[in-house]
Amino acid sequence: MKFVSVRIITADVPRLVAFYEQVTGATAVWGNEVFAEIPTAGGTLAIGGEQTVALFGAGSAEPAANRTVIVEFLVDDVDADFARLRSTLSEVVTPPTEMPWGNRALLFRDPDGNLVNLFTPVTAVARAKFGVREGTRPMRDALDG
Repeated sequence: MKFVSVRIITADVPRLVAFYEQVTGATAVWGNEVFAEIPTAGGTLAIGGEQTVALFGAGSAEPAANRTVIVEFLVDDVDADFARLRSTLSEVVTPPTEMPWGNRALLFRDPDGNLVNLFTPVTAVARAKFGVREGTRPMRDALDG
């Protein structure tokens, strides 16, 4: 089995796609006007319009209703990303903070209220977990293989 993507259902696909393009720096690949994908080195964030829910089963998903999932991105420098995104974030849940498990993390909500976590491993244990060598940048390592 291979994990491929997470899909967010929204009532406003263009708005959410533009938000995640800004967060990730990636350009969306549009399937049609109600479906787009944000490709990253580790997987894909798919964004589907509420019109697509009927294809899975009426009422199987509801836009802007998530209170359990956190979409997480490993980043080179969480503080730099916070500085870059700060003016566009409507709700910062936790500013960059070092977590007990060794990541420096920023938690905020996307325009639909979904939680998003940007994090950088900062301790030796956390860096080892994600295969990041001391003195290197996590995303550069991931892209270089």
